[in-house]
Amino acid sequence: MNKESLDEQLDTTVEVDSQEILEKFDSESRFRNLNIPWMIRLVSLLAVGLALFHLFTSFTGPLITLQHRALHTGVILALVFLLFPARKKAPQQRATVIDFLLAFLSIATIVYIFVDYMGIVQRAGLPNHTDIIFSFLVVMLVMEGGRRVVGTGLTVMCSLFLLYALFGPHLPTVIAHRGYSFEDILTYMYLTTEGIYGTAIGVSATYIFLFVLFGSFLNRTGMGQLFNDVAMAIAGHTSGGPAKVGVISSGFLGSINGSAVANVVTTGAFTIPLMKRTGYSKNFSGAVEAASSVGGQILPPIMGATAFIMAETLGMPYTQIALAAIIPGLLYYLGVIVVVHLRAKKIGLQGMSRKELPRMKIVMKERGHLVIPLVILIYMLFGGFTPIYAASWAIISTVVIAMFRATTRLNIKNILQALEEGTRNALGVAMACAMVGIIVGVASLTGFGLKMTSAILILGNDMLILTLFFTMIASIILGMGLPSIPTYIITSTMAAPALMHFGIEPFVSHMFVFYFGIFANLTPPVALAAFAGAGIAGGEPNRTGFISLKLAAAGILVPYVFVYAPALLMQNASVGEIAWVMITTTLGILALGVAFEGYFLTDVNVLFRLIAGVSALTLIIPNVVTDAIGLTLVIGLVIVQVLHWKRNAVAPEKIV
Repeated sequence: MNKESLDEQLDTTVEVDSQEILEKFDSESRFRNLNIPWMIRLVSLLAVGLALFHLFTSFTGPLITLQHRALHTGVILALVFLLFPARKKAPQQRATVIDFLLAFLSIATIVYIFVDYMGIVQRAGLPNHTDIIFSFLVVMLVMEGGRRVVGTGLTVMCSLFLLYALFGPHLPTVIAHRGYSFEDILTYMYLTTEGIYGTAIGVSATYIFLFVLFGSFLNRTGMGQLFNDVAMAIAGHTSGGPAKVGVISSGFLGSINGSAVANVVTTGAFTIPLMKRTGYSKNFSGAVEAASSVGGQILPPIMGATAFIMAETLGMPYTQIALAAIIPGLLYYLGVIVVVHLRAKKIGLQGMSRKELPRMKIVMKERGHLVIPLVILIYMLFGGFTPIYAASWAIISTVVIAMFRATTRLNIKNILQALEEGTRNALGVAMACAMVGIIVGVASLTGFGLKMTSAILILGNDMLILTLFFTMIASIILGMGLPSIPTYIITSTMAAPALMHFGIEPFVSHMFVFYFGIFANLTPPVALAAFAGAGIAGGEPNRTGFISLKLAAAGILVPYVFVYAPALLMQNASVGEIAWVMITTTLGILALGVAFEGYFLTDVNVLFRLIAGVSALTLIIPNVVTDAIGLTLVIGLVIVQVLHWKRNAVAPEKIV
């Protein structure tokens, strides 16, 4: 590959600052750029210390539950106050006196849990004045820290839930509850493992932190470059190649990355200019990257770290969840690739010259060894080791294996930087988990989740399809503007129980709401991933969002399929049943792409686009009759297209 030539071409195309785009749409990336040496050292000490603590306890075992989670949360809060300004006009190169005070109070909340732990246990349900003061302090710190990192959306939601817990007896009967005192609510949030220190922050303090750290080490070794180069070598030369490169590389990176927006910016800064240069429109280019990046959150092995919370919540082995998610995740990407390919064929786009593309042999020789830590991770996860243990050994193996080549080797400085960077990257996830703890805690305390379930069932009129539709809408609304982990926790608490009323397995219900919570990143008016893609491409945000929804249409339909046919999730099904559902769903996705793009072997008119759409829906609905109808329509469509092509004496191009 003539990399220098390609870089020069990209430099003339890229007219935006990707970091600026990232900070605009991803509040977790708005770090202060500290320039005072002792402040820099203090932040590094806290960040590296927390990373080493989690690595150490991954081998020795965690502390007592409440203490372990309190330490994790307290140090995270201290770093948040030092690194994130309270407002845009606050100093960006130094922390203020108020920030240091809040950081000190954050550490004090840890000290109190450790010093008076036995007293807290013995006073369970009968808190003293000091307990109440520290409980109030922690709730306020979490709310303010979350506001700085995650944004106002989740902060407002937490505030509303706390007000609901306090004023429940005065609300309309349909949502009212018996009421709780101010002290009861606060202590429930701080002194138990049902509120702030609940399951969400527990998973953050164990699995999630280590996997974010693992991603940081991979990033330091150049794994992102490997993904891009492999994708270029595979698909760069095909019709509309850069768009397919964007889909593949975003899928690779997204499967181990916890942020769709960060994924858009990381890969999109490279692939979007290439798409525009090839001939794709600004809006379509941004939408391809957005849809591809969001898909990474539902693709194993990491699934935005949500797989681990799902395993903890449902009491299922992680391996079972990861295996079940493979087929739907791949079908999602198939849907995106189909639309991208048909669009390229329809408007006559070519691929890139092989001369400017990397050769797979050279790519693998230079960086191929970086895949070994991922292989080790997957082997250990499926070999019966705990995710914590597997992640820790994956981190260690990354450092060791990176030594094989000078271009990927990490020195002591690089290792310390990776430890600090990993902790910084975990701040947003941890704060979101702490805030979600407030929401889930209130829902548990007041029974709000049951009321939400009842409301969905009433709207659904006791019909499964309507209940699925309203659950989808509720999940999209609840997921707007949130990272994948809090999205899953909130939707699984508020919306998933409605589906279980119809006898749907809990795992299937949780996967359904998680999918649609994630798709909120593509759904205007709050489509952060799509807006980030539009920002890089120079497109119109809402238009980009609607195009990305079209690209993700397969992903929107697939959850309905696995509700009616759990075989798609490999649940209680034979190999034959799984294979048949895969075949019919795949054909349905191909037909859906034809319906959207109006092209197959040649142009497809409106009538046949409608037929393709009907065949897609009938194939996706798992039923013998609908499958027969869908297959008949697809065969008819193919015959008509072949005859049309022959009449025009145009040889069909090889479909790549």
